[in-house]
Amino acid sequence: MADIQKLKREFLEYLEIEKGRSLKTVENYDRYLTRLIKQADLKRTEDLTDEVVRTFRLWLNRQPASARGYGKARPASPNGNRPGVDIGLGLKKNTQNYYLIALRVFLKYLAKREIKSLVPDRIELAKTPARDLDLITEAELARLLSAPSGSDIKDLRDRALMELLFSTGLRVSELCRLDRDSINLAREEFSVRGKGEKVRLVFISDGAKAILKNYLAKRKDLDPAMFVGLSPISTKRGVKKNDNEGGRLTPRSVERIVKHYAIKAGISKRVTPHTIRHSFATDLLQNGADIRSVQMMLGHANVSTTQIYTHVTDKHLREIHKKFHNKK
Repeated sequence: MADIQKLKREFLEYLEIEKGRSLKTVENYDRYLTRLIKQADLKRTEDLTDEVVRTFRLWLNRQPASARGYGKARPASPNGNRPGVDIGLGLKKNTQNYYLIALRVFLKYLAKREIKSLVPDRIELAKTPARDLDLITEAELARLLSAPSGSDIKDLRDRALMELLFSTGLRVSELCRLDRDSINLAREEFSVRGKGEKVRLVFISDGAKAILKNYLAKRKDLDPAMFVGLSPISTKRGVKKNDNEGGRLTPRSVERIVKHYAIKAGISKRVTPHTIRHSFATDLLQNGADIRSVQMMLGHANVSTTQIYTHVTDKHLREIHKKFHNKK
């Protein structure tokens, strides 16, 4: 008999050590599998049947979004992202799918070890609605990037980080991990380690390069991080602390910075670092880049993830509609 708790622990160790997954990813898989095992009262892998999975899916689908572990907390996906929930409407389908994805990967691990259990292909994901994109217009983007217009170190830092986000399409976590020696400005490109520890090449625009040079020239500290909190500044009323004083900026700090300048730029909609990543992708596609190249630059594992951008970037269809529609 195969004890499911023991195998779950070995599976999580396999993810961490052999597959090189992040501790956050391992933590998420642990939570999803633990909930399944507890809910279905599983003892052995042989107990995991089609009927058990069907019952668990039904239970997931009927969980209110405000139930324990949901609502404001919003459970993370296996890779650490935070999906949304519709308060009062139950768990979203993509949230339910995170449990199924964790189960399917676990079953593949069992199959690899030739341990008797359910066939991984038996786990089908729920159909999810098309993802909505948080997009801003080109004019709004231009106002956002130029909002930090001063020449002091803070404005130069803030403009440099937003310009770099738009130039490279980096995730905010990838931006925050950058060190000063990570980027070769002379070559206008650098490598970044993204999700799943995969390395990809990203490129720096001339505008981002110039602003980065100005920002780095102003830096007097020895911190290796590319983007850091600033030292306290003196005011007439005493000492005022800057955002995340000292040390490497966190993703949350960058989110606050982008939000601040979005408000300053008069943008009423919600703007995040990921919004700038969306702008990077749509800008490439609108100007003729092929979907596979954009996939590589974004660091998407599957092209299906990149295809969320295509429905807002097909200029050809718009031109066909204008040319041929209602011409009688």
